[in-house]
Amino acid sequence: MDIIMNTTLHRLLLALAVACGVNSLASAEHLVYQGSAGPAHGKKVVLISGDEEYRSEEALPMLGKILSQRHGFTCTVLFSIDPENGFIDPHNQNNLPGLDALDDADLMIVATRFRTPSAEQMKSFDAYLEAGKPVIGLRTATHGFRGKWNFFGLQILGEQWVAHHGGHKRQGCRGVIESANADHPVLRGVQDVFAPSDVYTVKNLTDDATILLRGAVTETLAPDSKPVAGKLNDPMMPLAWMRQYTSPGGTKGQAFCTTMGAAVDFMSADARRLVVNAAYQLTGLEVPAAANVEFVDPFYPSFYGFIRDKEFWPTRNLHPEDFALGKSPVAVDPPGTPDWPFRQKGPN
Repeated sequence: MDIIMNTTLHRLLLALAVACGVNSLASAEHLVYQGSAGPAHGKKVVLISGDEEYRSEEALPMLGKILSQRHGFTCTVLFSIDPENGFIDPHNQNNLPGLDALDDADLMIVATRFRTPSAEQMKSFDAYLEAGKPVIGLRTATHGFRGKWNFFGLQILGEQWVAHHGGHKRQGCRGVIESANADHPVLRGVQDVFAPSDVYTVKNLTDDATILLRGAVTETLAPDSKPVAGKLNDPMMPLAWMRQYTSPGGTKGQAFCTTMGAAVDFMSADARRLVVNAAYQLTGLEVPAAANVEFVDPFYPSFYGFIRDKEFWPTRNLHPEDFALGKSPVAVDPPGTPDWPFRQKGPN
């Protein structure tokens, strides 16, 4: 059912839905998964999608379902929305509604690419950083915004867009634990991380960052592929790290960043576990020994890649409610997708 409402009414309806035992509520512009019983019950997470290449509109609802239903976080998922017709449109870099959910959030997860929302929409985003609240950045979050917010990648996460270090759509990435930090809580239960997205070049990260994983470029996109020999993996690029950030106004806060983050990357259970563990760590909770990261609903991730067809998103016509609990949109791969049979693309 389409539910079109302003933010205040939406929150009132969410409270009523929770009282009646409903665990998710979609507005025309965003989605809320009410936290179940769990260690994180009462904590609020805002997950901000919006990129043209890596299918964050698929990955973040999946992560929101795990965080809410497996661990108790209440999760609000935001999308780039076509303002006239209301469908999810990753090509629209200027409309990112619902950011006022950050006003009482305990954690922000960002997976955007070169967004330029209005200053009015970004007021809550600015206030969140000036409050020194924690941030998780995934993949293109290192270059998540343009204009006034171009600082976000380098200043908050510790890196900006540099280059592809591995072969795009040809070589994958294996996470290699940084031995000096192997006992870090965010690595609890994390052993086998593989991402079919390639390794990013990281050259600006400073020595005060705590590197948790490095990314070994692999020969192919297969999860059992071996690291390539030679200079490409010597040294290996940082893949995941923790750091202290300083906001534009001088406030200190904590950030976790990984240059993984394509929807298909999260077929790796330990890639999902890494994000869940970071959410626990950054919200002051004890990280589980082996966090439950089983999918709540079937997950059918599309492969990454740019989609040049201007009619693709209007025709696909995805809305936030299509990712509500109990719903699983099927994969639709972009042209030029390599054969990658290590996922289900739909129920059949």
